[in-house]
Amino acid sequence: MILNASGCLDALAAPEIARQLDAFVTKTITPEPRGGNEPVRIAEVDAGMLNSIGLANPGRDVFHSEVLPQLQELGVPIWVSVGGFSAGEYAETCALLHGETIAAVELNLSCPNAEEAPESAAEIVAACRAATSLPLYAKLSPAVWDVREAARAVGAAGADGLSLVNTIRGLALGPGLEPVLGPAVGGYSGPGLKPIALAAVYAAHSATSLPIVGMGGVSSGRDALELLAAGASAVALGTVLFSDPGAPARIRAELDAELEELALATPDEARGLAHEGRRVTARLD
Repeated sequence: MILNASGCLDALAAPEIARQLDAFVTKTITPEPRGGNEPVRIAEVDAGMLNSIGLANPGRDVFHSEVLPQLQELGVPIWVSVGGFSAGEYAETCALLHGETIAAVELNLSCPNAEEAPESAAEIVAACRAATSLPLYAKLSPAVWDVREAARAVGAAGADGLSLVNTIRGLALGPGLEPVLGPAVGGYSGPGLKPIALAAVYAAHSATSLPIVGMGGVSSGRDALELLAAGASAVALGTVLFSDPGAPARIRAELDAELEELALATPDEARGLAHEGRRVTARLD
């Protein structure tokens, strides 16, 4: 299963790319409209990019009445990314969401570019669980002090799955040694995030049986395979979508080739292989 990372694809501007995905994940929606952070908001760095968008979005009412109906016309299952600044705000937004095309809600519990709710991730998940019957995926930060404990906590609170990982804070300086981004610090994504994502997925898989959407630095079928082996059951594409609009189809084909090389019939057969203590080698025929 291949998705996009939230905020890395505008499905209405590029519907042909969205239809290459098994599900489309929306930008994070907050209760009130947000203009986002001051520019500059995106900057390239040596091994990826920094962004500090600041959760810019039209607010949940406009999203629900205007944006969501357009997304539903794409014919692709929709995951709605939900944010907020208190557990109650998250829950209120979740309560608004319904419809056959909404496949899941991804709770953005770890945005590095905006203020956070005072409640813990588990408290937010519990509030949302009481507000909706839709599947809930908790999106966690790679900077969390103990991924295993965080995974267990949100699972106990009612999460149906995990999304790992969000971006991690980074800084880039310009020629005059000034911060390149308007807010100075932003979220780093790109190839350098992959080892961090692998470690987080590996740890979470060892601690819980929850399905995991692995993301962070995926730009090839081999990258996707490694996240599956670490314990992911699905993979999301992020930064690569900015440079390669055909990435979903390409990476899907590359993953199929990687699986065939290892005599694995389906991606599910690759899940968790890194935990099994055996070396997987390519077949010789």
